[in-house]
Amino acid sequence: MHQLASLDRLIHEPARLMIVALLYTVESADFLFLQRETGLSKGNLSVHLAKLEQAGYVQIEKTYRGKLPLTLCSLTETGREAFQHYRRSLHHLVAATGDDNERPAMTPAPAG
Repeated sequence: MHQLASLDRLIHEPARLMIVALLYTVESADFLFLQRETGLSKGNLSVHLAKLEQAGYVQIEKTYRGKLPLTLCSLTETGREAFQHYRRSLHHLVAATGDDNERPAMTPAPAG
């Protein structure tokens, strides 16, 4: 079960996991897309993006599309590597728990 301890807690938080998983599948995404796909409020999404940016996982670029402000978010190489490591760790954790049909019978601890 040491795999559980190796999970990246920054990514493991459900809202940030949604954000990172979405960004992993695209080159970049605008703020409104992330908000729509995650269902997070603007403030909540901003806080989680700021934490990911501070960790070096996400790059945030503020620009304009015509006269409208546009916030583009993308995973950095560090963020991509962290998510790949997270996925591997989670896969190993699931594999270590075995199949439901392979569970040994529980044995009580010796009285002592």
